Amino acid sequence: MLPLLLIYLIFINLLGYLLMMIDKKRAIKHQYRINERTLWTTAILFGAFGLYIGMKSYRHKTKHASFKYGLPLLSVIEIGIVLYGLNV
Repeated sequence: MLPLLLIYLIFINLLGYLLMMIDKKRAIKHQYRINERTLWTTAILFGAFGLYIGMKSYRHKTKHASFKYGLPLLSVIEIGIVLYGLNV
């Protein structure tokens, strides 16, 4: 069970990171952007940490209060849930 969870967490956080990278590149080129709903859905599905790292790495969405404060908070909550789930 643990390896499956670990694989999922790596996948969803890598996806979140890549979504931020892609959206930043599209923003620079004035192309069609990734919907914020897609970003938040990924975050809620335990990808908040990857999105947060992507946000910081690419300096993307840093002026949006919901991302600036929401992603770190959601990351801490999700990490707590995972750690609590591993100890039960």
